[in-house]
Amino acid sequence: MIIIEIKEGESIDRALKRYKRKHRNVGIVKELRRRQQFTKPSVQRRTEVLKAQYLLQKQQEERED
Repeated sequence: MIIIEIKEGESIDRALKRYKRKHRNVGIVKELRRRQQFTKPSVQRRTEVLKAQYLLQKQQEERED
């Protein structure tokens, strides 16, 4: 649970902004989405390899231009 203490004289908008930033940095939403569906470790590794190959290909294309 994320706790935000409102400081003396701080506006609600500012406190809400700090809450949203902490919420995003903690990664709660990302973790919940990840847990909604189980992926086998082999599939996860394959996805990582494909992503690395894609990024490497993009970098090589930029160097050629």
